[in-house]
Parts: sequence; C-alpha cells; structure tokens
Amino acid sequence: MKSCNMYKGSWVWDDSYPLHDFSKCPYLPKDFDCLGYGRPDQNYLKYRWQPKNCNLARFNGVDFLKRLKGKKIMFVGDSISLQHGQSLICHLHAAVPSSKITADDPDIVRFEDYDVTVIVSFSEYLVDIEQEQVGRVLKLDSIKSGQIWKDIDILVFNTWFWWPKNDGPWDYIQDGNKIVKHMDPMKAFRKGLTTWAKWVNSSIDPSKTKVYFRGITPMHDNGGEWGEPTANACFNEREPIRGSTYPAGLPPQQKVVKSVLKTITKPVTLLDITTLSQLRKDAHPGIYRNGSPDCLHWCIPGIVETWNQLLYATLL
Repeated sequence: MKSCNMYKGSWVWDDSYPLHDFSKCPYLPKDFDCLGYGRPDQNYLKYRWQPKNCNLARFNGVDFLKRLKGKKIMFVGDSISLQHGQSLICHLHAAVPSSKITADDPDIVRFEDYDVTVIVSFSEYLVDIEQEQVGRVLKLDSIKSGQIWKDIDILVFNTWFWWPKNDGPWDYIQDGNKIVKHMDPMKAFRKGLTTWAKWVNSSIDPSKTKVYFRGITPMHDNGGEWGEPTANACFNEREPIRGSTYPAGLPPQQKVVKSVLKTITKPVTLLDITTLSQLRKDAHPGIYRNGSPDCLHWCIPGIVETWNQLLYATLL
C-alpha cells in the first residue's frame, strides 16, 4: 500500500456489496437511512472503490478493534464528520454484534470487550465561537477545544461546509484584534485552518496521538460540473461518474487544505477522499431523507464506509 496511491482509481460494480446490513445498527442516523425513507434502488450500495495500481483490504472490524485496543478515536468537525464517525460505529457493531457495547449517548460508543471508544464531536469550524457583548463571535485565532482533543489517541478532523454560510451560528468574525461583520469565506477558512495547524504543531505528541484531516466532501447540486447541465442536482442519479477524474476538477477549498497541511511539522495524514467522492453523484439522500432534499450529505450505508476502509488501510 505504501507504493500505491489508494485515492486514485474508479468505482466498480461488486455483487458482494454491501458487506453488512446496517439496518440492525442502533446507532444508524435515521435521517440518512435512504432505504428507510423509500429510496427504490440499491445500486449505490453495490459499488466498490478500486485503486488503479493496488487492491484495498476489505474493512475488518475485529482487526480494527484489536489494533485500537485501549484507545479512543474521535471525529471532530461538521455534520459530514458526524456521518463519518457514525458509519464507523455501525461498521464495528456489524463486525461484533454480540460484543458488549455501551453508549453514554449516540456520539460516545464504547466497545467494552476491546476497550475502544468512538467519539463524535461537533465542531463545525474547529476554531471557537464565543458569546460576547456584541453577539456571537467566531474567533479565527482561538481553539480552546484543543484541550480535549490532545488526550485522544486518533483524531479525524474536517471543516468547510459552514464557512460560506451567511446564516451561520455567529454574528461577527474576530481576526486578531479586529472584529468584522463579514469576511471572504475562503480567506476566513484559511485563517481558521491555519490556527488549527498551529495547534497541531504546538500541542500534538506524535508518540501518543495520530492525526488525520479528511478532505473536502463535494456537493452535487450542479449537473454542469459533471457534464450534465440539465440534471436536477443529484436527484434521480443512479450511477457513479465513470473513470477517475471529475470534469470540474478539485474544489478550491481542497487546495487550501493541502497548502495549510504543508505548514504542519508534525505527522498528519490527509484522507484524500475528495475526488473519489466527487465521482459519486448517486450516493446522496436526494429526496429520500427526513426534511429538505439533500445533495451534500450521504446515504448510510454507502460511500462513507469506503472512507473508513481507507482509514483502516492507513493502519495496516
């Protein structure tokens, strides 16, 4: 695997998929149970990621738990990060259904027989939001949550989706001593991510903690990006894009991620799932979810299990 780029490849049909029945997982987020909300096809469950020059090991939940014995793994980020962590929990539950599993809440699940804890922590910006006299302030150079993170054995971070939102959970942005009402989202994103990178450099002990950053996940709301300008976003899409490249190319925020990661002197692994996820215009809930139509999040089970397969591959 070390000589192979496991993020470059294509999606192939595999009749042995899906590997597990997630409907029996008590931790499955119901909002993203697309079959439960009436999706008529199961094609999106039948595709396997095939790297160009190697084969990925299938996810082995028992082996994963044995490798992480005595450890805690935490997913930190926005709602896509929550999906990533919840998918792993269901993956592991499927592997050891009769094992003793306890949960303080759905976001902290302990596999007692292996002494492994999976934690999902919602932090849409990674940096802090604090209530002050002027209102809620997004602080681009403050990261107090780091006090909790640095005691975790494996950290998987992500952020982006909330940065461009004008109706986000903040009223002002603080950059150094300056407080402003608005800032270019890409500029703010770079500054906030740089604060996180500095935190990794100053706070992480690589002998104790392994750090990942999961790449940007795409939204399929514009068919022109994949060569179908008349497509109604991701709705009714039933097949991945063929081949290994996405016609629109990488999103600019992924380039920001890669440039900021280069400033980190501590070991950080990029789970570079952007392109392989761009190819899966068929794997979103679309109209098959509780609430508004959704071409950002993913059906579970589905593509997110591949992200965990790639995470597993980095541990082998």
